[in-house]
Amino acid sequence: MAPKPDDRSNNAERIREAIQNTQDNLRESEDYLDEHAEEIAPSELNALKQKNHGRQAAIAGFESELEDEEPFES
Repeated sequence: MAPKPDDRSNNAERIREAIQNTQDNLRESEDYLDEHAEEIAPSELNALKQKNHGRQAAIAGFESELEDEEPFES
């Protein structure tokens, strides 16, 4: 059985959606922190800040990957 050809035609769109979803989650989390920072336990506050840092890193990675995939977009 022959391997399936590599179809990368929709990768760029999927990456754009992942970027948008991650940006939305980051924004919602930042809004939550802005409104409720005084009410949040220090450990939860730290966990949310670390998660947001991870989201920012993920967005940067997605953007780099998007540059690689855009030439294959149909």
